[in-house]
This record gives sequence, structure tokens and C-alpha cells, in this order.
Amino acid sequence: MDAAIVMVEQAHRNIERWQQEGRIEGLHSVVLRAMKQTARPSFFALLVIAATALPVLTLQAEEGRLFRPLALANCITILVASILVITVGPALRLTFVRIRPFQFEPSWLCRVVNKILIGAIRSEEQHPITRRFARVYAPIVEWSLRRKEWVFLGALVLMISTIPVYYALGTEFMPPLDEGVILYMPSTGPGISLADAQRLLRATDAQLKQFPEVEHVLGKIGRADTSTDPAPLSMLETVVVLREKRLWRSVPTWYSSWAPEWVKPVLRHVTNDRLSKEELVRQMNEALRLPGVTNTWSMPIRGRIDMLSTGLRTPLGIKVIGNNFSEIERLGGQVADILSSVPGTRGVFPEPIGQGRYLDVQWNRQALARYGISLADAQETLQYAIGGESVTTMVNGRERYPINVRFPTDSRDTVESLGRVVVFSRDGRWQAPISMLANVKTTFGPTMFRNEGGLLTGYIYIDAGDADQEKFVESADVRIRREITLPSGYSITWAGQYESALRGRRQLVQVIPLTLLLIVLLLYVNTRSLSRTLLVLLAVPFSAVGAIWILYLAGFHMSVAVWVGLVVLLGVDAETGVFMLLYLDQAYDSARRENRLDTREAITRVVMEGAARRLRPKLMTTATMFIGLLPVLWSSGTGSDRAGILYQFH
Repeated sequence: MDAAIVMVEQAHRNIERWQQEGRIEGLHSVVLRAMKQTARPSFFALLVIAATALPVLTLQAEEGRLFRPLALANCITILVASILVITVGPALRLTFVRIRPFQFEPSWLCRVVNKILIGAIRSEEQHPITRRFARVYAPIVEWSLRRKEWVFLGALVLMISTIPVYYALGTEFMPPLDEGVILYMPSTGPGISLADAQRLLRATDAQLKQFPEVEHVLGKIGRADTSTDPAPLSMLETVVVLREKRLWRSVPTWYSSWAPEWVKPVLRHVTNDRLSKEELVRQMNEALRLPGVTNTWSMPIRGRIDMLSTGLRTPLGIKVIGNNFSEIERLGGQVADILSSVPGTRGVFPEPIGQGRYLDVQWNRQALARYGISLADAQETLQYAIGGESVTTMVNGRERYPINVRFPTDSRDTVESLGRVVVFSRDGRWQAPISMLANVKTTFGPTMFRNEGGLLTGYIYIDAGDADQEKFVESADVRIRREITLPSGYSITWAGQYESALRGRRQLVQVIPLTLLLIVLLLYVNTRSLSRTLLVLLAVPFSAVGAIWILYLAGFHMSVAVWVGLVVLLGVDAETGVFMLLYLDQAYDSARRENRLDTREAITRVVMEGAARRLRPKLMTTATMFIGLLPVLWSSGTGSDRAGILYQFH
């Protein structure tokens, strides 16, 4: 819409002058000249916006799959628009712009048609909206022109003061989108029994259900019969479905004491008067501090994506890589002790990879031969005693339950009782207890083998809450490197969302300079002047100043989504600068033809005419861009977080 607004405004401006000068030439010639004046800047301004999407197209992995369709749609739409603006746009203007009223019968229909299709060309001084804005804007421009040095100095000071604000911003991979559901995943020791896990699950579910913000709770232990869900008994998964936000506990805000109830729904879009999700998770975490249990909090979709893409159950974690499980577990314990004292750590859990308990049965082949029992018969008896055998299936409607037959619990729950299980030979003539045929004992070993690059790997899960991931990693990594000496052949690497954020940021840092070079080239082809190109680009850093301050005041972190928004912001700034330069050049060319550039005051008036008196098109382009995003900014509910729409906002 920007290019269409500029072209229509320029046509109206030329028609206005044409009417004032006595309508010497034809109307179509006036409109065609206006199209020629604005077609080139509009075309290249749209190309600049399309060029800003190039860094997004180079993103990889998860961030690439998320933003690449948006960038492709943006590029295709703008490229088509840039062609239409210099072809279909002028044709439509010449076809539908009409000043002379229609004359036909009946007269009442003619008046209606003329009222709709034949509009009056109002100057900016006569327009009721732009006239009021110009009264505010014109004195600001005049004051700035008289005090140029102070304006430049103030802008420079503002830009320098923004540098520490930028470094104060936190970092994250992607803004957290509230799913309306919390995924609670506590971890325990690997030796927990099924009965103890069930009791723990019931206790945590009951504690979570006591919170008034919780609608219902669904907990799960064990794993599904699929390789995509390798969850041991030591890891519980509880889905906590939350009520609507309006039913949550209220917290005092600046309008709680005086605002009536019918006004509060509007004010909640500015400041929510309900308990925040971060505070709710903190209260839940405090209520569920149990001995031997480490809590981690996430969301179902986000958590599953992290687990599938990084292998970690938490957004942030550490991989200890080496060639011996015992040494990996020892290093993991040391790292966990250090992390527990790092500010921002809400929970840390080193994966106990070497603490799995196994029943080790070493058969005595001489004893087996003495009793005439084969090793296969002995192994089969042991298998049926402990694991049992599925003999049939019970059918109950659409449900199917396997029926498993095995020894009673008191015959297999201890090493001693298992040693009393009798093994028969295949012909039934000989029999002997397992204790006479084998050495039965319990041993410890790896619960799971993880492989990274051909080496054994252990995970350390970290729940850093809402802490700045980059600053957390920097402070924690310094302490780990200082306090732990790694043996030869072992390494410690950070993983999770931090790794993805670092990859996306590096990709953008490599591509953004090439994008800026392409933007400079497009602007130079449009303006054919290096000084004018630099003049347009001068607006970019000052607009970034405003964006960074908004991020800081709104409490947002720097993420891939924010970087994408800032890159697109460069194109919008360049487009605004192109149109501003267009109106300044037109005012300058008009004054030069009329010999009105003899004094400094005359030049000031020319700048005032190009800036303050051509306010309407710049105001309309900015307003349409902002108004078009209002429905997104005003929306509420699951998935409509302000952090999630930060890209569209910029």
C-alpha cells in the first residue's frame, strides 16, 4: 500500500497545482507526470524491503523452517507489487482519476455517482486531519533547522547511550509462546520401583491440583511401545492444563484500586492484573521441592521440539563427552555442584548414566552338566520366573490386554528367593535350584548408552527459568573451566536452545553485511548519488535506537525473531528515507526553476516545504502499516503473546 499511497498523493498534488495554474494542459498528462515522478523511487523502495528478507532465507534448522515461509511470502508479494506499481498502478490512475463531473439522466442518480466517483482535491492545508498534524510537526521541523548542531549532538548522544542498553538486553533462541499448558518433568534416581513412582506421581498430581489456576492434571510414568519415547521410570511427565487467564488470582496493579470492572478488560492489554505464569511456576516449584527429586518445567509442544531436536528434556543443558561412563558421571556431578550455585539456576540434574541396577547371573557350566540341564533350559526358566510369558490376550470391546504368566512376587523379589527357583531338565528327571547352578548378584551399569560423534556422552539438564541464557552460560562456563580440570579425551559442550540461538545469530551476522551492501547498491541505482544514498541510510541507526529502547522497556530478550524484525526494520526505514528524499528533491527542483534559492532562508523554506508540507503521504504510509498490525497487537489468549508477535510489530 505504501507505493500506491505515494503515487496517489503525488497525483493529487500535481492536480492541485494544475487547478491553481488554470488547467493549461490535459489531466492525463498531469497524472502521467506524477506517475513518472514517483514510479522509480517506489519501485526501488519495494526492492529494498524485499532485499531485507534475504538473511531470513539463509536461516537453518528450526529457525529456518519457522521464518523461511514468511520471508518467501514477503519477497514474492513485494516483487509482484514492485512490478504492479510501475505497470498496473499508472494505468488505473489514468483510467479512474476524473475531475469533470458526469452528465446524464436521471439527475438524482447522476448526483449520487458524482458524489461517489468525483471527489474534491483537498490540499494539505485544507485537510482536517493533516492540517492538525502539520501544526504540530511544522514547528518541530523549523526548530530543528534552526538548531541543527544541537539536533545532531542530541541524536549522537542518544545513539551512544543506547549501546549499554543493547548489551543489557537478555538473549534467547525463540520468544516463549504460552501454550496454556505446563509440562512438569521431575527426575529421580534410576533405581526407583514402579510402586514408588506411582506414589510419587499421585503426590505431585495432588499438589498441583490444589492451585486455583489449574483446571486438571494428567501424569504419566514409563514409556510407550515406541522408540520415539525412551522415557525411563525415573522420569515422570505431568501435563498441567491451566484455566483461562481471567480466572487466575489477581495481583495489585496501577489501576486495581480505581478502575471499574467494565474498563479492566481494556487495561489488561496494557498491564495484566492476573498472576504471571512465571510466578505460578515459581510457586509450583517451591511446593514440589521433594528429597531426591529434581524439577524441570517446560511446555508440551516446546518441550517435545527441544527433546527431538537436541535430545535434552530442558531448554538448556551440557554434554559431557568421553570414553568411560564412570569418569563422565564423575565430571557430571562436579559440573552440577558448580551450576547449583550459579545465580539463575532453578534446577540442575546430572543424568546418572552409571547407576542402573542389573541382575547378573553367571551360570556354572560344570554344575549344569552334572545335573543334565542345558544352558538354554536354565535361561528359559530364569526368563519365565522374572519376566514371564504372554500366553493369551483378553478382549474387552475395542480394548486388548495381554495376559502374562510369571512366578509370584515372593519367589523373585530378592536374590535369595530367586536362588531358590528350581530348574528342571528337559526330560524332567533332574532338578536343582538356581543357587546351585549359578552365581546370582546385583551389579551397577549404564542405564542408557548415548553416542555423540563416536564417543560416549552424558547429559546434564539445567532449568534456568527466565534467566538470560547467554549471560547464564557465560558466567557458568567461566566457573566450570576454572574449577574443573578435564582429563585427556574428555570435553564439555553447551547444548539446547543456546546452541540453536548461537547458530542463528552467527548466520545472520555473516549475511547481514551482504544485505546492507545490496541495499546500498539499490539506493545508489535509485538516487544515482552516493551522498543521497548515505542520507537515506542515516535514518537506519536512529530507528534502531527506538527499537532497542522499546525492547528494553517492554522486557523482551534478543532472539532470532527479534533479529529478523530488526533486519526488516532496516528496509522500512530505507523506504521512508527514499520517500522523504523524493519530496525534498521535488521541493528543491521547483524552487530552483523559480529562482527561489538565493538565500539561506529560502533553502530553509524549501526544506520546510518538502518535509512539513508533504506530511500527508508519510503519515498515511506509517499509519496504514501500524493500523494493519493493531489486530495482532490487540489479540489475546493462547499463542498471542507479545513476544511471539514481536517480529510483526517491528
